[in-house]
Amino acid sequence: MYGAYGRLVYAVAYKLLGDRSLSEEATQQTFLKAWRASASIDPSRELGPWLATIARRVAIDLHRREARRPTAPLDAIAPEDPALVSMPATVEATYDVWEVRRAICALPAADQEVVRLQHFEGLTHAEIAHRLRVPLGTVKSRSFRAHKRLATDLGHLR
Repeated sequence: MYGAYGRLVYAVAYKLLGDRSLSEEATQQTFLKAWRASASIDPSRELGPWLATIARRVAIDLHRREARRPTAPLDAIAPEDPALVSMPATVEATYDVWEVRRAICALPAADQEVVRLQHFEGLTHAEIAHRLRVPLGTVKSRSFRAHKRLATDLGHLR
């Protein structure tokens, strides 16, 4: 299926995203979604339009995700930033890092922001409340809710 429709799916994603790596990610996610839905495929219908629709939806989701993600040029990041200099020691540690990132990305945007500020920037609840201009209680409840969900989603890593 990839051999026959890979270029189509990539082209649909690239047209919407305009970025090679994001388009490759969208292509991969499209075929994964298609594989998971393969039981519902009607063999009498053409796969191209169905895959193009999935690719379009996946690309839109990726675009939205990237638009929410704050970005900074690499030269604006301090050279001692752990994200730039620390490498997991093993394949298992790399897997764990990706599992944590996946779990954080699955959180609602407001909860993600609190977790990132708390753990990646080292801010206190009060500092987060001040930066986000929200009540301290809101930050505490978002943090509690996010950590509860992360504990559930990542319990297998203990």
